[in-house]
Amino acid sequence: MQLPLILLFLLLLYIILTSESKLEAFKIIISAGTIALVIRTLFFQPFTIPSGSMIPTLLIGDFIFVSQYKYGYSKHSLPFSLPLIEDRIFKKKPKRGDVVVFKTPNDNKTDYVKTLVGLPGDEIQLKDGILYINNLKIERKKILDLNLKKNNNYLNNFDYVETFPNGKKHIIRELKKDNAPSDNTIVYKVPNDHFFFMGDNRDNSIDSRVLSYVGFVPFENLVGKAEIIFFSIEKNNYGLSKFWKWRIRFDRIGKVLNKKVNIYYDN
Repeated sequence: MQLPLILLFLLLLYIILTSESKLEAFKIIISAGTIALVIRTLFFQPFTIPSGSMIPTLLIGDFIFVSQYKYGYSKHSLPFSLPLIEDRIFKKKPKRGDVVVFKTPNDNKTDYVKTLVGLPGDEIQLKDGILYINNLKIERKKILDLNLKKNNNYLNNFDYVETFPNGKKHIIRELKKDNAPSDNTIVYKVPNDHFFFMGDNRDNSIDSRVLSYVGFVPFENLVGKAEIIFFSIEKNNYGLSKFWKWRIRFDRIGKVLNKKVNIYYDN
């Protein structure tokens, strides 16, 4: 969150320095803050990606917009998760394959972003790295087509296209092939009004497979659907003191999540 805070500070500084009076600057800041709060609460909220659990769908340094209204509103739609909304209002059911931001049930504070794999009542299991939903083996195909790779600089030979029963496709990564500890699991029975999430970087993700930390996520904990990458930075391990060495990934700006893989394989 360092970059957004820096940009906000610079904007406030610019308003103060260019305003004719402190009162005028105060009015501008309050008006802008109110508008931003309404947009953030009812429509879209920005998030940054700090970890690699969703590679290759999301990379470290991606900035995404999350639609707040997609699944209705809960207290987690509000700043600081203010307890002003009970349960969830204007409920809309999420779809399997959605990339979702949610609060972890462990502390109801930490934001996670994962792919929705299991719906209420589903039975989820992995056997030798292959996903099974309600005993149905989920199709996956290794990405070998050079045309698809040519249009995405972030894919490699560890990546597969996985197709959910509803036809929705996304790309997963299996760095340890099918031999990671999380590639063989128990059968997870998703409770009513809960969901099961997994990271697309299957061998490097703490998700619903870890019952002691994430486990089954209540509907109330869903923040919104991740829609689009609006900015992306590759820091190459350089901290804020060497920000000029960061690289902007211009080819990721404006990318709608999972749109290209679905269009490519449907045509």
